Amino acid sequence: MASEQIEIEGLGVHLDKVIYRYDPENAPEGRPHLFIYFVTIRNYSDRAVTLVGRRWVLTCRDGHTMVVEGEGVVGEKPRLRPGESYSISSFHMVSASAVAQGSFHGVDSSGRHIVIRIPAFPLQVPQRAR
Repeated sequence: MASEQIEIEGLGVHLDKVIYRYDPENAPEGRPHLFIYFVTIRNYSDRAVTLVGRRWVLTCRDGHTMVVEGEGVVGEKPRLRPGESYSISSFHMVSASAVAQGSFHGVDSSGRHIVIRIPAFPLQVPQRAR
């Protein structure tokens, strides 16, 4: 059985910006819509946390769902003390307009497994690119 993960008040993710690009030449087959996103993870809790993984769920308007899980956060395992934040950028490539959501996973300074929810946000393909 997987260990229980708790949500800690004061930990959160803020979507800073999303940039769209149509890139069929460099995209995996059937996923020409590139969305570059910028997020900031904030720790306003009373304990340090180390982020060790992430899970994204992308639900496309065409019915396709992708789950992306992995170790680290953009290849790193950042430690955020109380009051600190950590900004990242990454991307998703999808087949159609979609909704992205997920979570970052880690451990707090007491060794408890924690989860920080990533609120859902739209990946809207512009009319001209459809």
